[in-house]
Order: sequence, then structure tokens, then C-alpha cells
Amino acid sequence: MVASPCIGVCALDERDICTGCQRSAVEITQWFRMNEEQRREVLARCEERARAQGLWFSINKDKGFQA
Repeated sequence: MVASPCIGVCALDERDICTGCQRSAVEITQWFRMNEEQRREVLARCEERARAQGLWFSINKDKGFQA
């Protein structure tokens, strides 16, 4: 099951995007009605939004922390 990306920082910006998880208000309210494929699509959009704002980072076990 695809887990919710919620990190407990629930605040919508002027575009109705959560500053914590990067989901839109509609994506948040529809999350529990989505199937697994739809949730993965939302997560991909969240990553795109975070990368566009310079907020995305990951930890690669071979390369360490990367922004």
C-alpha cells in the first residue's frame, strides 16, 4: 500500500499546495479514495513540485545526502 506523504506540516500556500507534503488540497482530500496507481501519480507530482522549489532531497546509500 502506498503510504501518505503527510509529514504533519499542514499548511496550504497561495496555490493550494501543502507546504509539508506538496500535495494539492484536492489530492489531500481524495487520497483515501485513490487506488495505488493514482497515489503513485500524486507522489510523482509532489516530487516534481518539491524539486521545482528546491525542496527535494534524498539520501543515497552510496553517495550520501543529495539536494
